[in-house]
Amino acid sequence: MSNTPRLQAVEETRKKAAEADRVVVKAGTNSLTDSSSNVDDEKLEKLVGDIMDLRSRGKEIILVSSGAIGAGKGRVDQPAETVEDMQAVSTVGQSHLMRRYTESFERYDQKIAQILLSQEDLVDSDRFSNFRNSVETLLEWGVVPIINENDAIAIEEIKIGDNDMISASVAVGVEADLLVTLTDVGGVYTGNPKEDPEAKKIEAVGRNYAEVQEIVEASSSAEFGGIRTKVQGAREVNEHGIPAIIAESTEPDILEKIVSGESVGTIFIPVNGASSTTDGDANE
Repeated sequence: MSNTPRLQAVEETRKKAAEADRVVVKAGTNSLTDSSSNVDDEKLEKLVGDIMDLRSRGKEIILVSSGAIGAGKGRVDQPAETVEDMQAVSTVGQSHLMRRYTESFERYDQKIAQILLSQEDLVDSDRFSNFRNSVETLLEWGVVPIINENDAIAIEEIKIGDNDMISASVAVGVEADLLVTLTDVGGVYTGNPKEDPEAKKIEAVGRNYAEVQEIVEASSSAEFGGIRTKVQGAREVNEHGIPAIIAESTEPDILEKIVSGESVGTIFIPVNGASSTTDGDANE
């Protein structure tokens, strides 16, 4: 890759991520459910434990959680083939998912709150202002907001898995210091790692973004296509000076490693700010 980010820019961004006070964590469906479309208790409790590692350091955490449709499919003895089916299934899965989150966070005496969003909530200034005010109040109270798209009324979002973009919009809107996207692969690769054993992980994305975008588009498939929106979401927050990391949800102590400044997943260097200036990304 010809435009690999400079080591200094990568290290500065990793340091900035480690020092983040307000972190948006996005967890995908595969990070929460099993192959039978049921909530995977082990995965969910690991995620909660990882989040509490950050809470113990005084970090403010906002969790954007997918999984309502995935969790609902395993609890409804009906085929979920149409958009209407998936909308109904999501209501079953969302209630179960929140019950499990409540139970898991209660192990740490941690209170949580549920917020359901649609695209309209993100683009309407008044509605987004109300959302932001609620989040700020919850964080002041020490509560962890858990956000999901409102699948029961969504159409396009169900088709494209828009929680990746919602998490980016939330991170920008609440002025987060870091966006971490947890998925079932270890980051961004030079090919689809589920199909290509020669695929190599891309450690950092900055001035090489155009090359990475081409690679992702070429390697995306029906099963792996979700990496595109994750990369787009990371780039969106980068354009507002926020670092982003795409990492594997099953890696032990993944969030603890990030705030310890360790190299995990794929890190995205902000387009503006000191790190990007050093790396030349401001000209991309």
